Amino acid sequence: MTAAVSIQFDFPAYLEAARLRVEAALADSLGPEKPESLREAMRYSLLAGGKRLRPILCLAACELAGCDSELAMPTGIALEMIHTMSLIHDDLPAMDNDDLRRGRPTNHKVYGEAKAILAGDALLTRAFEMVALRSPGVPAERLLAVVGELSLAAGAPGLVGGQVVDLECEGKDVDLDTLEYIHLHKTGALLRACVLSGALVGGASEALQAALVSYARGIGLAFQIIDDILDVTASSEVLGKTAGKDLTADKTTYPKLLGLEQSRQRAATLVAEAKQALAPWGDGAGDGKLAPLLALADYITSRDR
Repeated sequence: MTAAVSIQFDFPAYLEAARLRVEAALADSLGPEKPESLREAMRYSLLAGGKRLRPILCLAACELAGCDSELAMPTGIALEMIHTMSLIHDDLPAMDNDDLRRGRPTNHKVYGEAKAILAGDALLTRAFEMVALRSPGVPAERLLAVVGELSLAAGAPGLVGGQVVDLECEGKDVDLDTLEYIHLHKTGALLRACVLSGALVGGASEALQAALVSYARGIGLAFQIIDDILDVTASSEVLGKTAGKDLTADKTTYPKLLGLEQSRQRAATLVAEAKQALAPWGDGAGDGKLAPLLALADYITSRDR
């Protein structure tokens, strides 16, 4: 039986409270960088809003491991910095070439391509500083494991490798296995890092870590399927980014391979599998510390942007 979310769990309230905590921590995460123009470019994208699902996943995984989620906040901020770097770089003309992100001009349209690249680089390196130097109260061996996980997620084995294969496949016929390889790396690797790093901070058992990896695989692919669906069904105004971009770039997407309805069914199946992976850590009703992760999985397939 698939794990269910307790009807007593107020997910919208949880999500908003967690988002506000993350926003406050993000605002405090950038110091007096010099030159000031670099700091402005970093803050422009980092503080541009968004759902903040990645750090929230990290905090929820830490709680599930039985630890105070505040200990994982620096790691959650690091994950949002890596995610923001990837958005800045993905939007560049040499990559996905987009002019709109989160409802306003992309970083390179405001600060120029060179400054945007450097702002992304600065956020990536600041992410590792957040973990290594700004995580009080977390044992050093746990932080070392988190650094290793973030390195894998952000580098060639993760989002960089996925982006390269994505670029190489533009305009080509791509099968489902290749498409899922791209998204397990370009999108899924960072989502895996979110839950696994939160669990590592919390001192999770190997069994829980393995379950969270399975959970992350399911939600990572489902997240991308919904992104692909929204790219063809939602407007730029709703998305906050350019709609129809994948079609213009002649990219293979889930709707292109499977059709819209089968894509939705595939996303629902993946979410059910993700939730089932965590079932042993629930009480059958999804109460308590498991509820946020179950609700976050459902939210991925119900979102409209």
